[in-house]
Amino acid sequence: MISDQQIAALKKNANDIRKSIIEMLLEAKSGHTAGPLGMSDIFAAMYFNILKHDPKNPSWDERDLVVLSNGHICPVLYAAMAHSGYFPLEELQTLRKFGSILQGHPHREFLPALETSSGPLGSGLSQAVGMALALRLDDHKITNKDRMVYCFLGDGELNEGQNWEAMMLAGKEKLGNLIAIVDRNHIQIDGFTEDVMPLESLYEKWASFNWKVFEINGHDFKEIIETIEEAKAVRTHPVVILSYNIPGKGVKEFENKPYWHGNPPNAEQAAMALAELKKND
Repeated sequence: MISDQQIAALKKNANDIRKSIIEMLLEAKSGHTAGPLGMSDIFAAMYFNILKHDPKNPSWDERDLVVLSNGHICPVLYAAMAHSGYFPLEELQTLRKFGSILQGHPHREFLPALETSSGPLGSGLSQAVGMALALRLDDHKITNKDRMVYCFLGDGELNEGQNWEAMMLAGKEKLGNLIAIVDRNHIQIDGFTEDVMPLESLYEKWASFNWKVFEINGHDFKEIIETIEEAKAVRTHPVVILSYNIPGKGVKEFENKPYWHGNPPNAEQAAMALAELKKND
């Protein structure tokens, strides 16, 4: 059971992550705004409550594995990692710059703490399935017994057929150490998902592939944490969590607008966004 005090701390973590995202994008003058802001609550919950990880020892043998399939929302991943201690916060200002450890899409050669490089949409779930299978082969080792693989996906990237092949294999193999979390924010770069390529019913589709399906409000910390804890207890099936998120969450001017999927704020917009977010401090 998560306490009110823990929830308050997580809200602060998420707000700090959102402010860092705006500052990063302003400095980079390129990048994605809506997805990172929308997923900030999920990533705060993951990095400050749920994940088994050690920022001072990123290759710890008993760590959970994180795969960011929708690599374009990496500002939220980088901000969560920095605020939890993987690298100095000042490094966030190097986003998308030549030679930076923080590439425009996550790249293991630049930031070894990452489990995978990502960018081509649709490939992350296949990678996560491979990792989950590999961990299961090693599950006779005490240190690996309870390790989980978490794969974050965008809803728009579910247009990619490779996802459905990976879903079939995971369901067939009953990968109970795999949890997929879908950012169901209903937008992609070309507009609203249901106009571009209708996805519903996602619940029924994932369930038909032998996955256990949960649905959450991706901005309710109690619901996020309790659902993931319940998901971790499901050992007979892979689990998918359909997280209903508001793209651009935290900045009213950015919320639910496909324009902000792939555009950064300018100086005036960033100042407005930061002023709004600072009201939550």
